[in-house]
Amino acid sequence: MKSIYKLTIVLLFMPLVLTHGQKTDKIQGDSLSLSQILNEVINNYPAIKKAQTDVVSSDAKIGLAKTAYLPDINATGSFTLLGPTTSLTMPGLGTFQLYPPDMYSAAVNVSESIYDFGKADKNITFEKQYKELVGLTIDQLKQRLSGMLVGNFYSIVFLQEAVKIKDEELATLNEQLIFVQKKEATGSATNYEILTTKVRISAIENQKTDLLNALLIQISQLNSFLGKSQDTKLTVKKELLEPQILASNDSLFALAFEHRNEMKIAHQKSTLADTHLKIVNSQNNPSLNAYGTGGYKNGYYNTKYQDAAFLNYTVGIGIKVPIFDANRSKFNKIQAQSDIQGFVQETELTRRTIVNEVVESKANAQSALKKVNQSELQLEQAQQAFSLAKTSFQAGVITNLDLLYSSTLVAESKLALLKTKIDYSASLLKLKLALGEQIY
Repeated sequence: MKSIYKLTIVLLFMPLVLTHGQKTDKIQGDSLSLSQILNEVINNYPAIKKAQTDVVSSDAKIGLAKTAYLPDINATGSFTLLGPTTSLTMPGLGTFQLYPPDMYSAAVNVSESIYDFGKADKNITFEKQYKELVGLTIDQLKQRLSGMLVGNFYSIVFLQEAVKIKDEELATLNEQLIFVQKKEATGSATNYEILTTKVRISAIENQKTDLLNALLIQISQLNSFLGKSQDTKLTVKKELLEPQILASNDSLFALAFEHRNEMKIAHQKSTLADTHLKIVNSQNNPSLNAYGTGGYKNGYYNTKYQDAAFLNYTVGIGIKVPIFDANRSKFNKIQAQSDIQGFVQETELTRRTIVNEVVESKANAQSALKKVNQSELQLEQAQQAFSLAKTSFQAGVITNLDLLYSSTLVAESKLALLKTKIDYSASLLKLKLALGEQIY
């Protein structure tokens, strides 16, 4: 029988690993559930907090687009010295200057768009749609992070339970060693049987050491996710999912297309591309603006032909009609239409990827569930065989090697059953993620 221990090591490096565990006699602390870990990491992970700042930026962009509805108001002031100044002499009236030598003015200027034929509305719509895309991207990041945490969590579970199984196997072998040593003292067993048992014990201890080392690595990764010190000792709860009835592929596909963030993001990108094309088409629309200026300045002459300062104002309405923009709108339109076609293909590619993920996860779950039933039967048979082997060995019917082999089968059967149960839980959670279900 192929060693389950080797499968254990391979399992640690498989992308679909969803096991977790810790050795209870070395790792101290409260046991954490998967939901506790997910909630803590989702709420505090730096990558998510960084992504959430993009929402604030999106709100600012929406506010910036809405400023097109508001007036632009500013104040200006100036003081100018002129020299030489032009003077004019009129008989009987005297001499006076056409311009004062010192000119000053202060004014308030107001400019506001009256109507821009939809350009501002389209820009605001675009920024709001972009904010929705940012929100979907954050949800997608949370889902991906959840998948990573599930893998880390169940890796620790598997290692924890595997170490316990190795401890049980070592306890059984040590009892067997004591029994063989007693038989050797009476001359009914040889020193070879003792050495064989000790070699087996040594091999199991080496396997246990490898498992503990892998466990410490997984705990270190969990501490990194949680933002804790690498020396923090953590334990996790053994949480295995019960068998569930899975729906048909068509039903699962429809559910995934409706809830997967990747599909929502693809649709949102297409919507943004359509809005961008509308913005491009509206760039050459006319714009109607109102303006006004009111203030105080000198340079006016009163009835005595003396320089005086007066309140003054100007108001008006202006229209701007683009005639030729050097073909910029033409090429922007071509680019926008190309983006639309590209997002159509991206949506189709996303759809196919989702189908593959759903089919793979469902197949893995169904396969693992079948293996669970087979492994349970295998463990039951291995335990019965070991019980018979102990009785036969004590009666002198079989050798110590036969007993060691029977003991090994029990340990490997336990590991095989544990692996299949974890594989099923892993595949089931991966299927939920593939369907777009939030597990955090």
